[in-house]
Amino acid sequence: MRATVCAIVMAVGLATHPASAQADRTAAAFWKAVQTTCNATAAKPPGELGRKIAQTAIDEFVHFGGHQIDSNGRLFHFGLTEAEHEEDDGGVPQTTVGQLGWWQVMKYWRALFGDETAADSLEARGYEKASSSTQETQEAAILRTEASRLLREAEKVSDPAAREILREAALRAAVIDTSWSAAFISYVVRQAGVDATAFRFANAHRVYIYDAFATSAAELTHEAGGQTYRACPISTTKPRPGDLICNHRESTLADLNEEAIRERIRAEIASATDARSIRRTHCEVVASVDAQAHKMYTIGGNVLQAVTARKLNLRPRSLSFSPSQKGYCGGSGYWTLPHTATEAPHGPPKCSLNDKKWFVLLQVR
Repeated sequence: MRATVCAIVMAVGLATHPASAQADRTAAAFWKAVQTTCNATAAKPPGELGRKIAQTAIDEFVHFGGHQIDSNGRLFHFGLTEAEHEEDDGGVPQTTVGQLGWWQVMKYWRALFGDETAADSLEARGYEKASSSTQETQEAAILRTEASRLLREAEKVSDPAAREILREAALRAAVIDTSWSAAFISYVVRQAGVDATAFRFANAHRVYIYDAFATSAAELTHEAGGQTYRACPISTTKPRPGDLICNHRESTLADLNEEAIRERIRAEIASATDARSIRRTHCEVVASVDAQAHKMYTIGGNVLQAVTARKLNLRPRSLSFSPSQKGYCGGSGYWTLPHTATEAPHGPPKCSLNDKKWFVLLQVR
């Protein structure tokens, strides 16, 4: 009996192992070919399109007046945020709409969905009876509604000033409650002159991340067409202005390395299904590369509720993106804030705002 069981186990092992080995060889061959293509492009100076995308992102950051994060991952300049009004200290009762953070974000949404329908795509959130409750421990179910519905309710108010204030409050709430980082990327790429046949403008980063992976696969059979971006390994490809770098926030996949995440996406695309397991993502534009200092600057939207520029480390020799973006905490004794009686002592979970699960570089082809 034991001999029979052993024979069955050995037979199963012999049957399944070749398939697994073949899959590994297929993946290795795919990424080797992709890396060759990525390296050939990275060796060239950035093209006109890449420069336009980078400059558009820089201009938008300057115009928004957002935050700045240094290469240690520390916020050293706090700028305008999505919900703020830029008020004059002298008490001047006028401003320009471009100085309103929420208005700038609505500009990205309007570019994505159109002036008339943008509010239909944004939601405002509330919590049941939270506005009247005086007990902080009271449970509150989440409430959701479209921003356009709140705007319609505001139109019922007869006083023009009150009506406008309600309209702006509705849009400001929707801007806060709806993630807009992908809308920012879509706005920048569109403003640089890219059309919808070369880049799918979307309110979710995963749309153009998966498109870039599909383009990398199509390039191997010379069927890529005019798509703007391909997917490249982030730690072994030199970034150029106009490229995008992306991270994920999938807590269940936090222990997987960047190679495993990329292979997961490749396999999902190769399976020709609608499976999209890497959904919670974020991308930023490579705005500038300082080769001499081994640094690069990226600009992203909805980073700390603003358009934010960050400085990141590159590998000294290859100038590819360095996975070491952890910064310096100052040791275990650096954070000594007393804790409350109900919580255990702890330091900040991460010392660097740059310490993310970066996993892919989307390269301008």
